[in-house]
Amino acid sequence: MSTELERRPRSLLVCERSSLLDDKNRLGAQVEQQHFNCKVTVLLPERDSAPSHLDVALKSFQSFYLIRKLPLYELLDQHFVKTAVCQGVCGLSYKTRIEEDNCVFLMPNGHLCLSLDKDSYELLGVEGKAWRSKLTKVSRHVISMDVTPGGRGYQRLLTGLKSRLPLRMDFLLSSHSGDKDALQPLLSQYEWSVHTPEVISRTLTHLPCPTMMTSDLQSYDAFSFLEWLGAVAADVSCDNTPDNFLSSLVYPELTNTVAQSTSLSVSGLLLPHNILLLIQELRRYLEGPCSISWVAMTVHGFDSLYTQGGPFYTLLLFQDHTYCLHMATSTPSTHQ
Repeated sequence: MSTELERRPRSLLVCERSSLLDDKNRLGAQVEQQHFNCKVTVLLPERDSAPSHLDVALKSFQSFYLIRKLPLYELLDQHFVKTAVCQGVCGLSYKTRIEEDNCVFLMPNGHLCLSLDKDSYELLGVEGKAWRSKLTKVSRHVISMDVTPGGRGYQRLLTGLKSRLPLRMDFLLSSHSGDKDALQPLLSQYEWSVHTPEVISRTLTHLPCPTMMTSDLQSYDAFSFLEWLGAVAADVSCDNTPDNFLSSLVYPELTNTVAQSTSLSVSGLLLPHNILLLIQELRRYLEGPCSISWVAMTVHGFDSLYTQGGPFYTLLLFQDHTYCLHMATSTPSTHQ
């Protein structure tokens, strides 16, 4: 057991504090860095339902497409690149495990990134970087190629995916505009389905909340708060009663009980620009006639090429326009 625990990647938690009134704040840049997100959860303390403008913002996340058994070389088709990739279409392979399977990401900047096992990498015959997981100690290789017009190595990668390594994968695709026309060439050739992000609202009653939530954060324990927030999102009790064998979590000290609160979540393939719009609506909510001093938003990302366990960040927004951004991830795997 001790050996297995030693193999687990260490958790990193970075906290950044600033103000939305500061032109040099980096919140937008930080949100943009996590390209592919699978779930956003918002907690509104002391609120029995979501205001209409927040509900509209959650339901404005655009639909995304699942294309079955897509040949990867189709993502390099010049017409698709010009009409879709250059217009902001991006996506990732569906139900592939970053530690075990061949995984592919079509990035918003026009790069196609492939994480391949050793045999697949050697078959493809395109230069990449060696990558070793700290969790499984398995060696893999990462290839990142600019597929936009003029990108170096484009033709070699296209030839490799057509002849030497003809991979087919279920693939999720989305775009900033939500325009279906850009995907029509692919949709006309392969089995596909369209999906709308799922929005769920829960009313929480008699919720114990930390009382130290003020923007100065003088007595603020980030780990304790995030643990509490995760338990709330997962609907896990933290009362630690003698007959509660499922969980031994306890609430942070100094708590008060809130009669009603609202938890909102949206799940799917979620892009950063929608999350930035949601942040603006949360800011508008705090500026309105509400009696609360803060709201919390947690964003979970898909596993990336460099982290395992699903990166996530939590944003605390306060009435005075200050914020605290917690960015959590496992330690990165190593390049060789």
